[in-house]
Amino acid sequence: MKILILGAAGQIGRMLAEDLLRQTEHTVVLYAREATRRLQSIDSMRITIQDGDFKDNKSLAAAMEGVDLVYLNAMDDKPGIENILATMQKQRVKRIVVSSILGIYDEVPGAFGKWNKQMVGEDRIKKHALNASLIEVDQLDYTVLRLTWLYNKKDNRKYLLTQKGDPFQGAQVTRQAVSQLIVDITNEPTSKFIKTSLGVSEPNTNWNKPSFY
Repeated sequence: MKILILGAAGQIGRMLAEDLLRQTEHTVVLYAREATRRLQSIDSMRITIQDGDFKDNKSLAAAMEGVDLVYLNAMDDKPGIENILATMQKQRVKRIVVSSILGIYDEVPGAFGKWNKQMVGEDRIKKHALNASLIEVDQLDYTVLRLTWLYNKKDNRKYLLTQKGDPFQGAQVTRQAVSQLIVDITNEPTSKFIKTSLGVSEPNTNWNKPSFY
């Protein structure tokens, strides 16, 4: 499988690239602004690095050539997302996994839900809800990941998934666990994750706010 990581210079993007190299036989394209300079430490014959932004049609098309799955690490830029989707259509790529935020369906109950709205802001939540609706269409084999509050812990790769329509569970999750989930999605040979929107958290963290706040 050939996987394109859009926004590859972010923390999850970097972790994902390393995890894919260690755990799979996939080839990987890393795409980001000044990616050649920022990602030069990731070196493998299975890695291709492409400079560009989400609105750069020529660079996006080149990065997407022959790709089986696109991972999008940022969901704030509506014009950029629209351009990515248009390029996918031209390149006949249907499989996409995106990382968004929790609360886009007003699915976070209780005190944690109120805290999350105050911290994130309703405008940003509405923006992510709108942008997720661009992804959740019949033409795409999509997986939307609604991530709870993120932190780093090297050996903690535990994740808990909740389905769209179910109350969100969990106040925190490690970036390492998110990266592991995406690797697991790429290795899933069936349609288990296709056309799903998944809440992503750490088991046993149903608290009023993350432990690091």
